[in-house]
Amino acid sequence: MEHKWRRLLGYYGPYKKLFFSDMFFAVIGAAATLVIPLIVRYITYDVINRPGGEALGVILRLGVLMIGLVALEGFCNFYIAYFGHIMGARIEHDMRNEIFQHYQKLSFTFYDNQKVGHLLSRVTSDLFDISELLHHGPEDVVISLMKFIGSFVILFQVNRTLTFIAFAVIPFIVIYAYHLNIRMKRAFKANRARIADINSQIEDSLSGIRAVKSFSNEEIEMEKFREGNERFVESKRRSYWYMGLYNSGLGAMTTMVTIIVLVAGACLITGGRLAVTDLVTFLLYINNFTEPIKKLINFTEQFQNGYTGYERFLEILDIQPDITDAPDAVSIGSVKGDVVFDNVSFRYQENQDTVLSHIDLHVPAGEYIAIVGSSGGGKTTLCSLIPRFYDVDKGRILLDGQDIRKIRIADLRRQIGIVQQDVYLFAEDIMENIRYGRPDATDEEVIEAAKLANAHDFISQLPDGYHTDIGQRGVKLSGGQKQRLSIARVFLKNPAILIFDEATSALDNESEKIVQQSMEALAKGRTTFIIAHRLSTIRNAKKILVLTSRGIEEQGTHEELLARNGVYAKLYRG
Repeated sequence: MEHKWRRLLGYYGPYKKLFFSDMFFAVIGAAATLVIPLIVRYITYDVINRPGGEALGVILRLGVLMIGLVALEGFCNFYIAYFGHIMGARIEHDMRNEIFQHYQKLSFTFYDNQKVGHLLSRVTSDLFDISELLHHGPEDVVISLMKFIGSFVILFQVNRTLTFIAFAVIPFIVIYAYHLNIRMKRAFKANRARIADINSQIEDSLSGIRAVKSFSNEEIEMEKFREGNERFVESKRRSYWYMGLYNSGLGAMTTMVTIIVLVAGACLITGGRLAVTDLVTFLLYINNFTEPIKKLINFTEQFQNGYTGYERFLEILDIQPDITDAPDAVSIGSVKGDVVFDNVSFRYQENQDTVLSHIDLHVPAGEYIAIVGSSGGGKTTLCSLIPRFYDVDKGRILLDGQDIRKIRIADLRRQIGIVQQDVYLFAEDIMENIRYGRPDATDEEVIEAAKLANAHDFISQLPDGYHTDIGQRGVKLSGGQKQRLSIARVFLKNPAILIFDEATSALDNESEKIVQQSMEALAKGRTTFIIAHRLSTIRNAKKILVLTSRGIEEQGTHEELLARNGVYAKLYRG
């Protein structure tokens, strides 16, 4: 817990001046509020008993002073509202950068087990609540304590008996608040989980909106959303129940303080132990020590929201990337592309079956090999190990004789170009989507890459050419067009190793031929792994590997494997 708090307070570091100025004006504003009732007491206790002319002059001067104090309090409240929120927004900005940067470091293993909506809620709503806590929390506590303690000290000087009577309710308020706080914290944590579920369900449904509409399943999606929404309302209902008890109970208690002071004060006046002016002072100050209690009520709710969000924030930051650079990792420039799998075994999780077992494979630099096999045989997994999207469990993979775990990840991945069946295009224009292959490329280099990928002609026919908006994930383009943009990216990247992961399996025959030409042009002189679903597209490969659950079952050319009349022959003939 102590470590968490030190870590949280560390976010104030870059904004110390802003933080302390915020606290300074919070103190000044609270002090101004405490002084005004003292001036009222002075007027009613002393000034009104002076001769008319003198009293009027003093009252006017004190009136101007009180107006000045109100203006000062107003300025202080503006400062802490504006600059305090600016500080909170900057801290939120820093924390959002930190968690997004951490997301970038985490491996595929992490994302395989997460929902995007849950991750999104930690970057948005959770961080907003944390920043509100970091901004309002300290100033609310300082102002509340200052008003509360200041009121007690001043009222103690006025009348000790009535002060102890007035403050006798406070222990009951603290006990009441403590017990409900525990329940509220649990309820708010449940709220966080439910809203993350809703975000995830919305993201899933909207991302798959074409599938939803094609199956006319809008009502099913709506029903799933209603169920999640109902669970959220139920968790909110529980938290509001405790919040209602909290607010109403403490509100009633603070009102009771006023009633107790009024009744007790009246009794003391009748006994000659309290002046009427002192009772007026007490009634004026009641607001100064009941208001902090109400503010602390709001702070408690804010604290539950903010700290719960902070714990969820830390849950992500405390997840260490399972694939990182080794301490002795080396940088590499250009490579030949000689790849060796040395007795490689792999499974995704400890409690799951082995996907690849004792794989031995040597792919010389510049060789073009195809990988085939039944679904689930580990074809994509085998290729995912080369750029270290996952790490091998046993054995090793060598690039030009160097264990890839001893190569800096960024350098390793710069040498590998991947074209997948499911092309991901960003919601930017075509120029920027191709430039993603090498962000420092010039427009001329982007266009040249598009020409090499057979994409320039169709791009030129679009309304805005290379600056055409292609929509979310490239929905305005055909499958073949998206694949050619993906290939253009890799041309621009110019890697030594290529991986084609069923890149043409979802295309029609005409698009497949065009994309196949682009792929063959790209593969020249590069070490190429092609995962194929349609065996007719790989007949020209120098080597074909047949991958099954038992490992590499067969390998050879198309003709050799057909002549063997084994697994490949069965797959090829249907």
